[in-house]
Amino acid sequence: MIESNGPHPVTVLLGNPRAGSRTANVARRAADTLVECLAARGVHLAEPSVVDLSGLTPLLSTADWAQPPAALAEAYRQVTSARLLLVATPTFKGSYTGLLKLFVDPLPRRALAATVAIPVMTAARAADQHAVDSHLRPLLLALDASVPVPGLSVLESQFDRLDDVVGRWCSAAAPVLAGVLPAVADPILPMLPDPSLLTFV
Repeated sequence: MIESNGPHPVTVLLGNPRAGSRTANVARRAADTLVECLAARGVHLAEPSVVDLSGLTPLLSTADWAQPPAALAEAYRQVTSARLLLVATPTFKGSYTGLLKLFVDPLPRRALAATVAIPVMTAARAADQHAVDSHLRPLLLALDASVPVPGLSVLESQFDRLDDVVGRWCSAAAPVLAGVLPAVADPILPMLPDPSLLTFV
């Protein structure tokens, strides 16, 4: 059992097909900033672990879901056992990436029932900033995650002042997260992919 004041396990899930992306930088910065903001409120987070889907693309495309490869099973374990999960993706055609959907599709419906999730997106146009809450947030809710704060959406034009953008978002989100995180029940077991979920009618 994790103590109510932490350290709570944190995972950053990167849904960009390209390694070393600016979206990854935004997500890592957000996670590190949250560690500091929440520590100041007495809620302690573990050092964030990172699941980068860009390195798992070949496995996702060819996996035997009845017996997934060890690297893929470990990625699912890190995601579903996190108390705080940041899910980051660039905006692609007004929504999240197909790679992220490919990873999420095999998960059971309650896979994130013991997780507080934060949607994080980058966008080229201000008109696409709604996607973080209109598309990515519902995806996380469909997995039964708690999504108690608005997502973080960062425009490409804001990359040069990322600390300010993330800092302002964190100042608004931290009080809510500090109240929610200690109240989330511990997961009984990590949720692994369910092959039956890949049978479509």
